[in-house]
Amino acid sequence: MTALIGLSLLLAIFLLGLPIFVAFFAFNIGAAIYLMGAGGLTLFPGSILNTMTTSELIMVPLFILLGELLFRSGTIEILFDSVDTLIGKLPGREYVVVVAVSVLLGALSGSAIAVAALLGRTLLPAALDRGADTRLMSGMALGGACLAPIIPPSILIVIIGMLSGSSISQLMAAGVVPGVIAGMMFFVYIQVAVWRRSDRARTTVDTGADGAEKLRAVARLLPFSIVVFLVLGLILLGIATPTEAAATGVFGAVIVAAIFGKLSLRLFRDSIEGAVILSAMLLVIMATSTIFTQLLAFSGFARDAVDFVNGLDVSDLALFALLMLLPFVLCMFLDQIALLLILVPIYLPIIQAHGFDPVVFWTALLLNLSIGAITPPFGYALFALRAALGPKASLGDIYMSVLPVVAIMVALIFLIYAFPPIVTWLPSFL
Repeated sequence: MTALIGLSLLLAIFLLGLPIFVAFFAFNIGAAIYLMGAGGLTLFPGSILNTMTTSELIMVPLFILLGELLFRSGTIEILFDSVDTLIGKLPGREYVVVVAVSVLLGALSGSAIAVAALLGRTLLPAALDRGADTRLMSGMALGGACLAPIIPPSILIVIIGMLSGSSISQLMAAGVVPGVIAGMMFFVYIQVAVWRRSDRARTTVDTGADGAEKLRAVARLLPFSIVVFLVLGLILLGIATPTEAAATGVFGAVIVAAIFGKLSLRLFRDSIEGAVILSAMLLVIMATSTIFTQLLAFSGFARDAVDFVNGLDVSDLALFALLMLLPFVLCMFLDQIALLLILVPIYLPIIQAHGFDPVVFWTALLLNLSIGAITPPFGYALFALRAALGPKASLGDIYMSVLPVVAIMVALIFLIYAFPPIVTWLPSFL
């Protein structure tokens, strides 16, 4: 009971809007003193030192720097124009483009809320002015963003891998096939939705691009394939570890910026500054999460949680559903990283006790985190998109737009559970 009260207090502190590292530090100090007295504070120096000197953490600032370089260099606009040109004449073309771009942006930022805000300020208003359906356009933007946590390079993959002790390489490879399947499911939904519209002819738009222009679009996309190969390709080929792949990915981002004439000292300065600030916050958060895990073990909460779950007379499927339901609800209110830091130490002994495949389970959990962020009525990415779109869309439109997307993503999670090779096939080659 004491542990439950403590976790409730931690959630309440997060809801106050304090920075994650401040909330965790404050809670850890209070919990250590309550459980062990003032002597409990001696846990802090050793835990912080051990975490900060973990070699795997080197990849965190590198992946952040990779994203900063691509975002700040303006190469994302080139990426969008190239994708738009290649898709060409297709029913619902603009919706397909939005999904593709939101997936790419989500992979770089790792955040559904960041993608919602960015697309709501740039791409979506122009598409809506051309007559695109508000609900379908908004839903597809948020749907593509949902895939951010499982598409490399994803900071959330690194964090969950370190917290759970799972292979980061396998987790990165695990998200590729589910991401492709999700994209196919979105495409089918778009075609059905466009077919049902009475004005569907207006959504069949041709870019007017001829063969030469499409070849140029392919050529403009080739530099981005450098980054993909240097990050995911080297890992899958067994040539590089995730840390080494993160470093080569940064090198690839510099090459891409140079190819498009965007490379400058100011780009380096701004990208490094942004990466340092965010990396410092994440490293402090990771250090505090280590202390939190130790406090959970000392309090006996992790053992009690396993005993409670073992006492439930439910099937593995029902248990999986229950474990997915909690983050689905909590992520409407809490930051994804904050929720990971709370749930992974609690879930880890449970999935070990019940024999869940860790790669499958953590991949499903990563997907779940983004679904909660776009689920009405409190999903915070919904409010970010509504604020960015302004009068072009009501909150009711945003709510209705995302319901089919949530259904698709929930179906994908249980598809992953029913057919684990969807997740485990690609990592099996590592």
